[in-house]
Amino acid sequence: MQKILLVEDDARLAALVQSFLQQQGFEVRLESRGDTVATICQTWLPDLLILDLMLPGMDGFTVCRTIRPWFTAPILMLTAKQGDIDQVLGLELGADDYVIKPVEPRVLLARVHALLRRSSPTQKTENQELSFGLLNLNNSAREAHFKGQLVELTSYEFDLLWMLAKHAGQTVKREAIHKQIIGREYDGLDRTVDVRVSHLRRKLNDNAETPFRIKTVWGKGYLFVADAWNS
Repeated sequence: MQKILLVEDDARLAALVQSFLQQQGFEVRLESRGDTVATICQTWLPDLLILDLMLPGMDGFTVCRTIRPWFTAPILMLTAKQGDIDQVLGLELGADDYVIKPVEPRVLLARVHALLRRSSPTQKTENQELSFGLLNLNNSAREAHFKGQLVELTSYEFDLLWMLAKHAGQTVKREAIHKQIIGREYDGLDRTVDVRVSHLRRKLNDNAETPFRIKTVWGKGYLFVADAWNS
């Protein structure tokens, strides 16, 4: 049984979400304070963390920033705002996805399943290694090495880099990335992929203003340049 830590100080909402997820076969532990999350994650070892933003003790942003360097399981943020500022900031701090309140059970469940699938090892028969100059990718180990150094990537970031690299020299449409990597259809507004690409560029020494390794093809998607990894 996979374990989910739900951090939410709205007792009614927390109870409803806990009951729903338990009915779907998950073990769900509730916590109402942000300043206890790190300790619980270290001792209880949840497979997924669902994290509200506005919490007593420590807000969700700070929790995410604090635990992300060592907490490897997915983090799903709950935000009450429709605007993209909270979502983008959460993603920048290491969250894997977000759900907007009021929580729709089917949407929440879909996001949970997508995150857990991505974080679980699977057996694949396709080529498990790709090399482009100084960049080497190993899908079995889920590792990226650039200039001989291990690049610290989240699960989302590695999946995105692998998808782009597999289609090197081709424009990968944003809609395809959303469907395969994010696990949902692109609604024209979601900034998740933009943030992931920004992270990849920063970690792989690409130019933020005029990227030459992972290029933006405006109105279409992204292009992984195969011959841009030699220096």
